[in-house]
Amino acid sequence: MTLAEFFSCSLLAYGAPLMMFAMTVANDPVRIIIMIAAAFGWLLSFLCSSVVWYAVVPLRSYLAFGMTFAIIFQEFFRYGTYRLLRKTEAGLKEISENHDIGTNKLEMAYVSGLGFGTMSGAFALVNVLADSIGPGTLGLQSGSEYFFVTSAAMTLCMILLNTFWSVIFFSGCDEKNYFKITWVVGSHFFVSGLSLLNSRHVYAATIIPSYIVLIVTALTAYKSAGGTFQSFVQTFRRRT
Repeated sequence: MTLAEFFSCSLLAYGAPLMMFAMTVANDPVRIIIMIAAAFGWLLSFLCSSVVWYAVVPLRSYLAFGMTFAIIFQEFFRYGTYRLLRKTEAGLKEISENHDIGTNKLEMAYVSGLGFGTMSGAFALVNVLADSIGPGTLGLQSGSEYFFVTSAAMTLCMILLNTFWSVIFFSGCDEKNYFKITWVVGSHFFVSGLSLLNSRHVYAATIIPSYIVLIVTALTAYKSAGGTFQSFVQTFRRRT
């Protein structure tokens, strides 16, 4: 039972991002490099927030304190990734076998966002998955039987959100549209703040609003990338 739980939660959290990587990133070495660089940027943001958490001893026991600085540093490094890619996109286009890379500037935003989200998801769930193997499971004497599946669902949500957030953030920086940037930062704080409710086992109050934000963010990212309802219908008809 525990092994089935491990694989089901793993596929729930990482199945969709793995398919996104295989279909849109894995066939281009430059995209892989961009994704790895963005993942490294997330690691640096995590390191910086850990240093702040370690330095401020009186507030270590407050989860909200660490979360706040983690989000601030993540968004700072998201902006740093944006600046780096904009300065190097000409060079990346020259060394890439796909010379169309960079034609759509938000293509690299999507790839870097996927790297950001994948690294975030790996750190969020790997210890939980290790515990899910056993011995035993939650829900009998203490804890909630929904803990593992909720953690996997929230990890998937955050991976996808980070991907879409980068598209919106890059678009906002290019257009100097501060509403888009505010939406990214604000929704990041909102969804992360909702995750604090998990300590009270109020999982529905976390998951439902988070996935509503995910849907709105996905539609905004689609529109920011130049998508329209007509193009969506045409693509859907070709695939079906």
